[in-house]
Amino acid sequence: MQRAEARIEGGAVSYVTAGREGPAVLLLHGTYWSRAWLPVLRPLAEAGLRPFALDFPGLGRSAGELDLETAAVPALADRAAEFASALGISGPVAVAGHDIGGAVAQHLLVHGRTEVSRLALVNSVTYDSWPVPGVARFRDPEVVAATTADEFLAARRRAVTTALAGAATEQLVADYLDPLADPRVQRSWMALAGAADNRHTLDLVPGLRRSTVPKLLVWGEDDGFQRVEYAERFASEIPRSTLVRIPEAGHIPMENDSARTARALIDFFAE
Repeated sequence: MQRAEARIEGGAVSYVTAGREGPAVLLLHGTYWSRAWLPVLRPLAEAGLRPFALDFPGLGRSAGELDLETAAVPALADRAAEFASALGISGPVAVAGHDIGGAVAQHLLVHGRTEVSRLALVNSVTYDSWPVPGVARFRDPEVVAATTADEFLAARRRAVTTALAGAATEQLVADYLDPLADPRVQRSWMALAGAADNRHTLDLVPGLRRSTVPKLLVWGEDDGFQRVEYAERFASEIPRSTLVRIPEAGHIPMENDSARTARALIDFFAE
C-alpha cells in the first residue's frame, strides 16, 4: 500500500492505493477519513482490483478546507470526479461509499460527471437516515461557535469508539482521530456536519429506481448509526440491489470483520 497525492482544482488530494494494475475502484469516506478503508485495500488489490481511497479536501491528509457549500454532497461528488480524472481513470468506474461517502457515491451514480459501473454502499446514509444526532447538532452555527477544540475531540472520540464497536482499542481510536488534531481539519469536519442534509439522498431515490447499474449493500448488522432496516428497504426498493449482512459488526465493518467485508466487495467488483 502507498499514500500519494493528486492535484485537483481545490488543491492536493491525498489518497491510499494498493496494487499496480487492474480495474479501478474508488473508495469514498464520510465523517471519518481514508483510514476506514485500509483493512480491505490489500485484499482488493490481491484480487486483481486497483483500489483508491481518497481523503476529501480539508479532511484526512488532504489539503484545503471545506465550508458549508463545498462540503455539500453534490460538491464532494464533483471533487471525487475531478480526482478520478486527475488519476487518468477513464470510462465507467466502480465506486464504494461508506457513511456520508455513500451519499456522494449515490450522487455520482445518478448525476455525476463520472460514469459509475457498479455501486457499493457500506453502512451508508440512505433516504432520511441522516444526519444522526451527533452530526446534526453541528448544523447549528451557535453550537459550532460555542464548541471548544477539547469538547469537539471528546465528542469525536465517543463517536469513533462507538462506531468501531468491538474493534475499538486505544491505538485504533487514536488513528481515526489523528487528523482532527489540526484545527483546519476540525473546521472542515464541522462544515461537513453543517452541510449534512438528507434531501441529498431523498432527491436521488427516483434516479436510483431508474438505474440498471448493479448495486451492493454491505452492512454491519449491529450499527447504531445507520440501522440495517434502511439497507433492507433500499435492497427491496432499488433495482439490481443485493444486501450482504456482516454479523456482529458495527458502523465500520471493515474493522470488525475485514475478511468478510473484503470478500463481499471482491465478489461484487470482480464479477
